[in-house]
Amino acid sequence: MKAVRFHQHGGPEVLRYEEVEKPTAGPGQVLVRVAGVAFNPADGGIRAGTLPIPVALPHIPGYDVSGTVAALGEGIDRFAVGDAVIGFFPMTDDGGAAEYVVAPAGALVAAPTSVALADAAGLPSVGLTAWQALFDEAGLRPGQRVLIVGAGGPVGGYAVQLAARAGAHVIATASPRSREGVLASGAAEVVDHTTTSLLDAVTEPVDVLLNLAPLDPDEFARLVVLVADGGVVVSTTAWMPAPSDERRGVRGVVVFVRSDAAQLAELVSRVDRGDLRIDIARRVPLGELAAVHAESAAGTLRGKVVALPGT
Repeated sequence: MKAVRFHQHGGPEVLRYEEVEKPTAGPGQVLVRVAGVAFNPADGGIRAGTLPIPVALPHIPGYDVSGTVAALGEGIDRFAVGDAVIGFFPMTDDGGAAEYVVAPAGALVAAPTSVALADAAGLPSVGLTAWQALFDEAGLRPGQRVLIVGAGGPVGGYAVQLAARAGAHVIATASPRSREGVLASGAAEVVDHTTTSLLDAVTEPVDVLLNLAPLDPDEFARLVVLVADGGVVVSTTAWMPAPSDERRGVRGVVVFVRSDAAQLAELVSRVDRGDLRIDIARRVPLGELAAVHAESAAGTLRGKVVALPGT
């Protein structure tokens, strides 16, 4: 089968599109014929060796995958050959940038039926990140005010939708390019972070501050004054702690997304009910995945990109 692999850590140029042996499903595993594999910035960090996630070399990247069940390992009765599935796969294992991939059955759920199967690869880890940040960590409730910094990105798109559907008043930061999409996702207010200071724009305290942007640590710390007493600061920027203010009972927490089949199934249900939208900016042949890594490394990648094997 064809796959994208890197044999050593480094820049996007270390990625090779090559012939590799097709994997087989062991006990507790499922062999998936890949329909789509989504690119995430962490894929670049794993490839470069800058993220502390150990992988065996050569390594196939891509941990957000959609496809159809091709074979079942011993002990699997939850799925049948031909089932359409999606999953957030273990980052330490070979991923889905290939025609076939083996995954633990517990990481898979039935794919949404209302979108193209390849596009469904754009949901798992980013949707779970938004869900776990808002509900597991922040405990978001109806009527609360939430400030989402960096709402124009893939996680932000889901976070705005989920928070708005939960009955929260959503204030979002976005560039002019992303403004209309963020409003369409349910934001009540959008602040242009390229021209406006949040300290000036947010005039009433928020209950939750969710940061998805690579802010300077000092700039991030200054935003804590916007959070009401007893509120929470949640961040996905794992390289720095989330600021807090113990004196006012404002806690800070960093989210490390985890695979959760029940939560992913709930997200799929919301997609099929029309309560959650999957936005895919671009679809590329699998052989062009290295170019996507290069765009990300250069800071020019916009939106969620899905690579398609066999094209």
